[in-house]
Amino acid sequence: MRDVLVVDDSRLQRKILSSSLKRWGFSVREAEAGQEALLLCETHPPDLVLSDWMMPGMSGPDFCRAFRAMDRERYGYFILLTSKSEKYEIAHGLDAGADDFLTKPVNAPELRARIAAGERILRMERELGEKNRLIKSTLDELQALYDLLDNDLIEAKKLQQSLVSDRYRDFGYADVSLMLQSSGHVGGDLVGMFQVSDLRIGLYGIDVSGHGISSALMTARLAGYLSAAAPDQNVALRKTPGSRYEMRPPAETVAILNKLILDEMETELYFTLLVADVHLDSGRVVMAQAGHPCPALQRADGSVEMVGTGGLPVGLIEGASYEQFEVALRPGDRLLIQSDGIVECSDTNGRLLGEEGLARILRDLRQTRGPACLESLIWKLNTFTSDRDFDDDVSAVLLEFKPSPCIG
Repeated sequence: MRDVLVVDDSRLQRKILSSSLKRWGFSVREAEAGQEALLLCETHPPDLVLSDWMMPGMSGPDFCRAFRAMDRERYGYFILLTSKSEKYEIAHGLDAGADDFLTKPVNAPELRARIAAGERILRMERELGEKNRLIKSTLDELQALYDLLDNDLIEAKKLQQSLVSDRYRDFGYADVSLMLQSSGHVGGDLVGMFQVSDLRIGLYGIDVSGHGISSALMTARLAGYLSAAAPDQNVALRKTPGSRYEMRPPAETVAILNKLILDEMETELYFTLLVADVHLDSGRVVMAQAGHPCPALQRADGSVEMVGTGGLPVGLIEGASYEQFEVALRPGDRLLIQSDGIVECSDTNGRLLGEEGLARILRDLRQTRGPACLESLIWKLNTFTSDRDFDDDVSAVLLEFKPSPCIG
């Protein structure tokens, strides 16, 4: 507190106060009325104002209100000088924005003590202001970093979605539709399909443990191991003597992936998996299930059953063995391979959708086919959760055998 403004219509009172203030080392300016004082405050905002209550034109409280209304970078301490001592008058002055009162005639030691108290308050206010500026600067930096990270995550989501670029394919005897929806920017689910020959295709659904970037990086790695574009890198395929490719038994594929994860990746992540070998001409589907939810088999008449053997997730136990099972799909039947984000979807009371809830939805959607069925499934899940964000990634592969088999 260095700059003081003394406002009083009495020249003598201003001289008495200014003399004491200058003797104590303050820089002092004077004004004989409120309007004049406001002009001085605009050009040189004071640290401290000593203002008389009773002045012609503008009273001390009115001047205080105008002073408080000014746009200031720092707080100004305001002391009203008055002969009033009634509680009502004091309350009126405080309401106007005054910080303290001094009774006239002013006692010099009391004035010095009141100024010292004001200095302490101003010091704390300015220290707080400095800390707030530091906090704001830090928050601005964090916001900038968050914006950069958010932009990176948006791009990462686009890249992850591009791993499932082919969302629908007509294989003649059957159609395959894919759906992938992350609960955050990026997630740990992955679905895909690859063609082995004119009459055989491979399908898979993956759910990596955890959420976020580390899980998404794992799905990107796994997409390379089950690539549709590079069959020589697809561990589910093997070359025949005639340099063609054939499908490995799904259980063997899962075991190979388990060994790859444990031998080549230093990670605590693991994943559930379902691999399906689909014979398009016969409707025979051979599957290996590694901790992934049981697929839903819906017959042409609308009935639904869950099929599968369970099994251990991939990447937990070295040398784990996996079993196969198979189902026969007839014209009009369909198979849904889904992640646990669907059956473990919860309503506002925490009740899970469950297998029965999924079966009920599929029965409701028995006439809806292809991508439209998966879109309607998402819509019904949103209704079940009351349009809350999903707690987990949601993904599915829908294999539908056509009512009348024909390659077209």
